[in-house]
Amino acid sequence: MRPFIKGLPLCFLIACGNSEQQPTGQAGVTTPGDTVLVFILKPDSLRKTVELPAELEPYQRTDLYARVQGFVRAMKVDIGSRVVKGQSLAVIEAPEVNSRLEESQATLQSVKAKWAGSRDNYLRLYRASRTSSPGIVAPVDLERALDQMLTDSSAYEAARKQTQASRDISGYLNINAPFSGVITARKADEGALVGTTQPLLTIQDDRTLRLRIAVPETYTAAVSKIPAIRFRVDAYPIRSFTAVPARRTGTIDPNTRTELWEYTVDNAHQELQAGAFAYAQLGLQRDGLSLLVPPSAVSTTQEKKFIIRVKNNMIEWVDVSQGISTDKGVEIFGRLQAGDTLLVKATDERKPGSTAVWKVQH
Repeated sequence: MRPFIKGLPLCFLIACGNSEQQPTGQAGVTTPGDTVLVFILKPDSLRKTVELPAELEPYQRTDLYARVQGFVRAMKVDIGSRVVKGQSLAVIEAPEVNSRLEESQATLQSVKAKWAGSRDNYLRLYRASRTSSPGIVAPVDLERALDQMLTDSSAYEAARKQTQASRDISGYLNINAPFSGVITARKADEGALVGTTQPLLTIQDDRTLRLRIAVPETYTAAVSKIPAIRFRVDAYPIRSFTAVPARRTGTIDPNTRTELWEYTVDNAHQELQAGAFAYAQLGLQRDGLSLLVPPSAVSTTQEKKFIIRVKNNMIEWVDVSQGISTDKGVEIFGRLQAGDTLLVKATDERKPGSTAVWKVQH
């Protein structure tokens, strides 16, 4: 028995030299050899750069249709053509449209002449009724002339509006560019019969592009408010481009759990192409300090996530939710505070109330 008694002080010295805390004699007491690594929870700043998939889209894009049915008389552009706002792109031939315009113009001239005659007749009778000689014009004749003038005036106004409408429809035969850009699709040739359901051309404004990013819900409150971001595309593997914030949807898509953010890209030199896949770099940063722990300190079961805290020399489980993962560790939220002692490696095999020899990891 004497050698065993001499060995006790030696074990005690080793334990003291390792800064380990011997558990008290409570429920769950383990053997002195059960040494567990712990660390002291300290708040830290959260900064991280993530690269998210994105897509480049034209600032404006529209399909151009014929407003009336007819034949393509002239197609003045093709795919890749650079056009300016108001430029004539195609001409449609529709003889019935021109016929209606000529007919309405002839009708307009007829009713205009009739209105002019009834107006002159009324004015003559009106001036005669105002002379000093009484009874020259009967009041009923003056009233009848006024009614006729008003009727002819209404007919003239209706004809004038009908002519203007016909003239507008005739203008639909010319398809002009609604904005400056590039023609990306041509779906009709000269001589083709076209209607109002099939687009003839597609035009895009690619001088300015929209960079659209689906930002995960976890990141939406932590993205840095910087004046510009960097992104890259497969076409230029060693280059990066700049985009400035423009707008965001302000709602989370329930299908993807993301929020759509849009950035504006200056593409005056037409180096980038609409529809290209991109990779955008977003800087993440919390306004305040965060609680970061090693990934191994978070244990996940089918029911919950938790960390293991040492309190009064005994283990207790603390439910947590996980935030952003960084190089420094995993962001956690729960009933924790700075200075808590947590296990470096959490596992559900260590039950609440058990003890061990705690060794602080520096």
